[in-house]
Amino acid sequence: MPDRRAEAEWEGNLKDGRGRLKLESGAFQGNYSFRDRFEDGKGTNPEELLGAAHAGCFTMALTAGLTAAGHPPGHIHTTATVRLERAGEGFAITKIDLATEGTVPGITPADFPGTSREGQSWMPGIEGARRHLDQPDR
Repeated sequence: MPDRRAEAEWEGNLKDGRGRLKLESGAFQGNYSFRDRFEDGKGTNPEELLGAAHAGCFTMALTAGLTAAGHPPGHIHTTATVRLERAGEGFAITKIDLATEGTVPGITPADFPGTSREGQSWMPGIEGARRHLDQPDR
């Protein structure tokens, strides 16, 4: 499998500076700042991108599992909520909640929660992120 790359640049001090995040593929490039990350800014932030990656990975893994079980989904939608909190002198990601909805012919709503929990085990990823994963089903 190929390595994937992303870049980050920062100019200036922490509070007043600004940065740029860029994906190697060119699919995304965006500005970020202290205000975007810790206050009410309108740019992106690392946690938002981490959430998108986690939701995307989970959704693909769930789709693979459902398809392997003979139930290819018509539609799967996952929203990630990443919690960044104060931790000592710094900050830490303390939780990533994934909320998943889907249209899957051939299974009942009651069957969906167990299958989506299994999707977590199919996900490649950072073990530390998985420890904080809470996946409520909808």
